[in-house]
Amino acid sequence: MKQQGTFTLPTELYMSPQVPLLACLIFFLHIEAPLRYIVSSASRRLLRWDYMLTLYSSTAFFTFLRANLVLTPSYTHSAMSSNNSTPSLTPNNSQILPPPSPSPLSTSEPLTTTPDLSSVPPLTTSVLTDPEDRILALKLVADSVAQQRQTASRAVIFHPVFAAIWVVVNALVFQWLYKNLGDLGDLGIVVCTVGGMTMAMLVGVRMMTGGYLAEAETITWAWLSSPETGDEDLLVGSKFGEDMIGALVLRLERPGGSGGGGGVGGGKKKGKAVKTGKGKGLIRAWTTGLKYRHKGVGTALLEEAVRITREKCGKEAEVGFAADHANSRMMLPSIFNGGFRKREQAAIKLLSQVVDEGSKKR
Repeated sequence: MKQQGTFTLPTELYMSPQVPLLACLIFFLHIEAPLRYIVSSASRRLLRWDYMLTLYSSTAFFTFLRANLVLTPSYTHSAMSSNNSTPSLTPNNSQILPPPSPSPLSTSEPLTTTPDLSSVPPLTTSVLTDPEDRILALKLVADSVAQQRQTASRAVIFHPVFAAIWVVVNALVFQWLYKNLGDLGDLGIVVCTVGGMTMAMLVGVRMMTGGYLAEAETITWAWLSSPETGDEDLLVGSKFGEDMIGALVLRLERPGGSGGGGGVGGGKKKGKAVKTGKGKGLIRAWTTGLKYRHKGVGTALLEEAVRITREKCGKEAEVGFAADHANSRMMLPSIFNGGFRKREQAAIKLLSQVVDEGSKKR
């Protein structure tokens, strides 16, 4: 017999919500054990670190306290007979570190401010009288004349005019090759032609500057003698130990006398007798070794020349470069001589400064 008022749902409706629940239960059972292990391990590590930090802190504190505080000797007797439960604590003198030892730098000898110069050879500037020293000084002057060849060669090679001539010559050669060969595709011919023309121009520069070697050969003992009086010029030299590093040739013209060598300070007159009320000192050569230049050696030579001139020709004597000094000749056209003129003007300016300083010292 059927019951009245009963309503039954289909079976699939009962089963469908149970499938997700079962899956969640299985997933929880799978991950529950690893999660529990991770949480418990982390908790144990945190507890272990907290315990270790607490233990280390306590140990360090009591060690410090034990090292610095001890009971006084009177406490051992009074502690037994007194009801005072707080002992008297004082610093332990036996645990106090000893005073620091003095620094080795404070006990060492003070550093010397002046270096030992006993092994450095002396630098002397004076009039040369020894024949060997005079030969070395004269050779140094001749070398300075020959070295002008390199200076002149650089002045020509690096001048814009030389570059323009090089370009024009090579252009003319290329045009001739193109007309005669009809093709410039052969790179070897072009390279050989450019190299050959460059070498030819360098040989031309060498020939232009070859006169300085001939000029250097004229620096002899005869060059030191005055053609009017026959007096020999003074040779002033700077010696660094046994090495001759600087030389100066000085010709003196005493008051009322005559002398040769040209005017003072780059004048134009040469070889004329001079009769004045004041003496003159003419510097006919002035040079230093290549590696000793710009180190004050040349200035010392000029100072010595000024001193000698005023000592022998009077305090009002003039000092200057002779117009025909050893380095006065210029073998090149004027457009290439700009560097020589600058050097000559710099030398005149330096001599003027030395003369002025010598006048102030008088």
